[in-house]
Amino acid sequence: MIKDRSPRVRQLLNDLELDAFCFFHRPNMRYLCGFTGTDGVLAVTADTDCFLTDSRYATQASAEVVAGAIREYKSKEEGLVAWLDERQIKRVGFEAEHLSCAALRRLREKSPATLEWVAVERPVASLRGIKGADEVAGLERATALAAAAFADVLPLLTPGSSERDVALALEMAMRRRGGDEKAFATIVASGPRGALPHGVASDKLLEAGELVTIDFGVCCDGYHSDETVTVALGNVSAELAAIHAIVLAAHDLAIAAIKPGLPLCQIDAVARDYIVAQGYGERFGHGLGHGVGLEVHEFPTVSPRSEEVASAGMVFTVEPGIYLPGFGGVRIEDMVLVTVDGCRRLTRLEKNLLILPA
Repeated sequence: MIKDRSPRVRQLLNDLELDAFCFFHRPNMRYLCGFTGTDGVLAVTADTDCFLTDSRYATQASAEVVAGAIREYKSKEEGLVAWLDERQIKRVGFEAEHLSCAALRRLREKSPATLEWVAVERPVASLRGIKGADEVAGLERATALAAAAFADVLPLLTPGSSERDVALALEMAMRRRGGDEKAFATIVASGPRGALPHGVASDKLLEAGELVTIDFGVCCDGYHSDETVTVALGNVSAELAAIHAIVLAAHDLAIAAIKPGLPLCQIDAVARDYIVAQGYGERFGHGLGHGVGLEVHEFPTVSPRSEEVASAGMVFTVEPGIYLPGFGGVRIEDMVLVTVDGCRRLTRLEKNLLILPA
């Protein structure tokens, strides 16, 4: 395993009284051993680790994987169980959220009666929660690329353009600038469709006097960006301008409050309480944010139900919103890195209301 990440896994073994842990989830394997392919398994014990894969990835694994051993299998279940059995493993953990019931059944069928498979959830989710300097640099490359691509397509945000054309142009701009792929289905929601928090781009044409919410991101060398801006096409109604100001103030207050040791539910409350005080509490239904890294949605969650506290090195989004069905909506989102004395924005775009020519 990558040297500075192995202690976290071996502490996990100790805490849960496991003899081994098997990672099947691709982002976890990439994080721990560097594998960028699509199929394999990383098995870890207290004193060794082995990456197992099939013939399609044997050469790739030998070039990029950091592990005590690399083994090729014809059947994943048989190959993995054989490796565990050679080491007389009795209790082996696995990622409960990422191994299907069918795959677990096959593993148990191939395992000796003495081998127990133990489902693990929260401790695994938090393994990647504290980002190293190399990861922060990767996230910053992605956010810089996304911001430059947004500038490329800003001239398309005019009345008569379709949401779908804007989304496609933005995705192509991110690819042209070096992105591997879009981080998720690009959201372009204009006018009344702004009330849809996940309003994926449609054939609707942009119109003067509307707000347009654009939620987009890119994957670059495995790391993701996630950013939302809401812009105006010409002058908008007083109520639309007011809800933008409310969301921006909630966003700014939450970011200003972030510091190590503060419960994430309290960070959510800073933004939520402000929106409630302005009379729009029922129109902000989702959590304030989520972690971003090798996945665009990962640990931690920032919501009223969050049980974690902010820690230096965490990266998560701050994205309050107000959504008024049939009328419109606003969401404003930045990614932040928790620092030793506060936080630092990783995303780049201006969040004050941008009024575009109409």
